[in-house]
Amino acid sequence: MLRLALKVGFVFVLTLAILIPLSMIGGVIHERQEYRAQAVADIARSYAGAQSFAGPVLVVPYTQVEEVEDPTPYDPHRKVQRTKTDYWTFFPAALDVRGPMRPDTRRRGLYEVRVYEWQGRAKARFDVRIPEDAAVTGRQIGRPYLSYAIADVRGLRAAPRLRVNGREMALEEGMGSRDGPGLHVRLDAPAAGQALTVDTDLDIRLGGTESLALVPLGKSNRFALESSWPHPSFGGTSPRHDIDARGFHADWEIASVASTAQRQFLEGRSLPELGEGAASMRGLDAVGVSLIDPVDIYTQSDRATKYGVLFVLLTFVGFFIFELIKQLPIHPIQYGLVGLSLAIFFLLLVSLSEHFDFLYSYFAASAACIGLLGFYLSAVLRSVGRGLGFAAMLATLYAALYGLLVSEDNALVLGAGLLFLVLATIMVITRRVDWYQLAGARPAPRLE
Repeated sequence: MLRLALKVGFVFVLTLAILIPLSMIGGVIHERQEYRAQAVADIARSYAGAQSFAGPVLVVPYTQVEEVEDPTPYDPHRKVQRTKTDYWTFFPAALDVRGPMRPDTRRRGLYEVRVYEWQGRAKARFDVRIPEDAAVTGRQIGRPYLSYAIADVRGLRAAPRLRVNGREMALEEGMGSRDGPGLHVRLDAPAAGQALTVDTDLDIRLGGTESLALVPLGKSNRFALESSWPHPSFGGTSPRHDIDARGFHADWEIASVASTAQRQFLEGRSLPELGEGAASMRGLDAVGVSLIDPVDIYTQSDRATKYGVLFVLLTFVGFFIFELIKQLPIHPIQYGLVGLSLAIFFLLLVSLSEHFDFLYSYFAASAACIGLLGFYLSAVLRSVGRGLGFAAMLATLYAALYGLLVSEDNALVLGAGLLFLVLATIMVITRRVDWYQLAGARPAPRLE
């Protein structure tokens, strides 16, 4: 019985020891992920970063003379007149932004980065009235301007075309009086109390990296985006969407009462930033889409290493059963070498997948490890048949693991099913094993 307990303890300790090379391989994967993030940043600097688009808003500046107290030691009630500069901000009554995103990839060393060109069209209508100034002395209304906010104006692929009430107008750099990147155009100065109806139509070609966010600044907002990229990740309010192998089409309809974007804009909040996979969003309330690879090579490799301990444990359990049932002595060094060969598979997978398609890399890495272990175990288990049997078992495990890795939505249920199947197989195989006899410690029969 002591021998059996020692053997079980040894297998457990050796399994924990294999965690060291597995954790080191996990560190390599995370390091490569950081290198890819640096490649994304490099592409963003040379092409354009993640994009956000907001607007238009109608800004009407004005100056007003005010009388304020400016006390001095000699005249504590002294009053002076000062000119105050301020502006009114009006949002569209209706805003419609749509257009296709044409995806592409850029390479930086080993890494591919997803970029796109958005051929957008933004139509807006303003129905506003300039406040009366009859009771205000010294107020002068300046020239209003239409303002568009763009996260990275370097992404403009061509000169945008803007039509205001059917008349084409030249856009200028910047957002006007508001800080931040964007475009604006000056309009004619209105009179106090004047009702303004302004229809705008902007055509824009905007390049960006991986994600695009749109801000619902209108009272009524309608957004539509489409692309041939089949793996979108939506941020903000979920759209109505159709997704298939040919790409996606997404539609949003958002009322101002369902969004805090107008209030945040008036507070000076910055343009939104989509996080990884559009899961997190900072800045202005917005909706958007990220062109993601749902199971990229580093995500797949990282998920694979999480099953590494299971692979090692199952292999050691198989050795343990053979050793007890067939009375085949297996040396601790042989356990260790097999465990290390299983760990090396994950390093091979990462290195090969950086140069070749993940499927071919997985097949090559698994074939190399299965072939090596089949050859080695034929000698360790003293039978070519047993070695090939173990190789077949490992091939089944590798095939099941690949199914887990490429399944975006069913990984958990498939993993749970695999664990149950493995446990059930071990229990069926060992259901008639007399463990006391194998351990040499059968208890004496109880006398009645």
